[in-house]
Amino acid sequence: QVTLVESGGGLVQAGDSLRLSCAASGRTPTDYAIGWFRRVSGKEREFVATISSGGSLRRYADSVKGRFTISRDNAKNTVYLQMNSLKPEDTAVYYCAATRFGIGSEYSYWGQGTQVTVSS
Repeated sequence: QVTLVESGGGLVQAGDSLRLSCAASGRTPTDYAIGWFRRVSGKEREFVATISSGGSLRRYADSVKGRFTISRDNAKNTVYLQMNSLKPEDTAVYYCAATRFGIGSEYSYWGQGTQVTVSS
C-alpha cells in the first residue's frame, strides 16, 4: 500500500512556471514507478509524464515535451513535476499515481490531485 499526496498547484499566468510535488509514503515507495496525469472537467484523464523507480527512465506526453520535467528524490520519497512555459490549456487537476510494475503498466495507487490554473 502506498499513499500519495500532491502539492504545489495554484493560479499562474501563461508563461509562468510551477513545480508540483508528489510525496509517497507506505510500503517501500521507492520500488514504484510514478506517473503524473491530469484531468479537465468533463474530459478524459490524460497522461502527462512518468518516471521509473530508479529515475533512469522517463516518458512525456507530446503536449508537454520540452516544457515539463519529471524527477524524483528517493531519499525524500518525492517525485516532482517541473512545469515551465505554462499555457492556458495546461489548466487541469493534476494527479500522481504509482505502480510496482514499471512505466507503461497500470497504476494502482492515486493521489487526491492538485489544481493548476493558467490564465491567459
